[in-house]
Amino acid sequence: MNEDIQGLKLPQHIAIILDGNGRWAKRKGMPRSYGHIVGCDNLEKMCDMMCEMGIKYLTVYAFSTENWKRSPDEVRTLMNLFRKYLKRCMRKAKKNEMRVKIIGDPSALDEDIQESIKELEGMSKDYDKMFFQIALNYGGRDEIERAVTKLADDVREGKIPEGRITGEVFEQYLDTAGMPDPDLMIRTSGELRISNFLLWQLAYTEFYFTDVAWPDFNRKELIKAIEKYNGRDRRFGDAKE
Repeated sequence: MNEDIQGLKLPQHIAIILDGNGRWAKRKGMPRSYGHIVGCDNLEKMCDMMCEMGIKYLTVYAFSTENWKRSPDEVRTLMNLFRKYLKRCMRKAKKNEMRVKIIGDPSALDEDIQESIKELEGMSKDYDKMFFQIALNYGGRDEIERAVTKLADDVREGKIPEGRITGEVFEQYLDTAGMPDPDLMIRTSGELRISNFLLWQLAYTEFYFTDVAWPDFNRKELIKAIEKYNGRDRRFGDAKE
């Protein structure tokens, strides 16, 4: 089944900005909500596909701290979709032995969504075949602000010695603590920016931008991204000849 990836070095951690659902639906004469529904279905397929390929970590940008600026109707549609998806994700987590973690600030979400997050994270916490992170009410700057606040509190309370704070210490206060940084970041639908996603973690990540909208992003498109990743010379600041 994996003949199409023979000889390829797979990224350990892939991050994806799931972009283009609304525009994809509009091109088809459908409401934006239809695009989000199809995009959600595609995310389930992608989880299955990456788990079967052996990719260990997948982190997706589902709803940013800036997405609250969208119309109330679209935000309401997205929240209802998240309600359904979080429950479906429990079955997916069990099937794929996949630990699911929500990164971001859940406190702004409705209480029932927060309860579903706790239930999903609790039931999947011991799985380790794949690690799936969903960025929900997430912003890179917000994550860093929250991390600095928690770190400052711990320093003040004597839990962290005063003095220079290393990157290794700081990383333990991020939402992604304990995870490797992404090797490959994919953004669909043609935009060429990272939109406040994983600002700390993407320092040495390889970027891949495609015009393909998320609902049309399939195995063939994923392999294209991995092939491009294989062609990159990852030096991490080292001036290798």
